[in-house]
Amino acid sequence: MSNMRKTIARRLTESKQQVPHIYLTVDINLDKLLKLRSELNSALEPQGVKLSVNDLLIKALAKSLIAVPKCNVSFAGDTLIKYERADISVAVSMENGLITPIIAGADAKAVSAISSEMKELAGRAKEGKLMPHEYQGGTASLSNMGMFGIKQFEAVINPPQAMIMAIGAGEKRPYIVDDALSIATIMSATGSFDHRAIDGADGAELMKVFKALVENPLGLVA
Repeated sequence: MSNMRKTIARRLTESKQQVPHIYLTVDINLDKLLKLRSELNSALEPQGVKLSVNDLLIKALAKSLIAVPKCNVSFAGDTLIKYERADISVAVSMENGLITPIIAGADAKAVSAISSEMKELAGRAKEGKLMPHEYQGGTASLSNMGMFGIKQFEAVINPPQAMIMAIGAGEKRPYIVDDALSIATIMSATGSFDHRAIDGADGAELMKVFKALVENPLGLVA
């Protein structure tokens, strides 16, 4: 195996053996976010910026962590490290493995800045040109497999981080909107939490805030 593959195997085995994972899933209506994304992309086109859904979800997770600080933590033995900003590690698939470039301070960045930075980091990641500080650290992670048509999955926490958000595909599903059955674009998101650091109720609060932000996305550009 390559050194990267060996490192992935070691760290994820340690995570599943040592970290008591708890998984919390919510279904999220994406229709308003998709409409906002389309409008923003029309406005940003002259600047050469094209937002992805993932860019908006990075922002949503970052703002959620600031809103629920009990989840913006790392477990360090007998110490709990609390963070005042949200540095989001974003999983990027490579030919020989996986790497997680970091959007530092994503909670305070415009979605257009997140988009440009993510494209630049992902491009250099696939070329093997990231510096260690650009992929080591982070306060939480986001992994999106929606582009592969995966409906829902449970991601493995990357210690010492205490949570990771797993994003499934947005798909048309029957859904109750205003007490009536309709068809909406629904995405399943699953948070994996380190139960040593984050209680279930606090993880549930983060998932609630994340869902609310994505379903009412004007808060992401305020």
